Amino acid sequence: MFGFEKLEVWRRAIEFADLVYSETRNFPSDERFGLTNQMRRAAVSISSNIAEGSSRNSKKDFARFVEIAAGSIFEVVSQSHIGRNQGFLSPDQFESLYLAAEEQSRMLSGLRRSLLDEA
Repeated sequence: MFGFEKLEVWRRAIEFADLVYSETRNFPSDERFGLTNQMRRAAVSISSNIAEGSSRNSKKDFARFVEIAAGSIFEVVSQSHIGRNQGFLSPDQFESLYLAAEEQSRMLSGLRRSLLDEA
């Protein structure tokens, strides 16, 4: 097992990506290379940056990757607003994504703080 796989924040990032994939599954086919792809790539980027950051030699470097992961959450939130406004996401789907993003953001913020405190 890799070290990052033990992190709850990484496991939750995987779940978040699964949620984004699920909620974008019924987006219009002409959005496959547009909003659907952007949301999915941003969601996958969260766990990827946590994993990559965990391999760095310093806590400060790891914290930088966690910061990048947080930016990807913000991307998904912004894109979710567009998806809702375009009628691709129902209010319930939007709320589900939004609440999961808030939780993920809090977890990443805590991880980043702890890494910087240790640096």
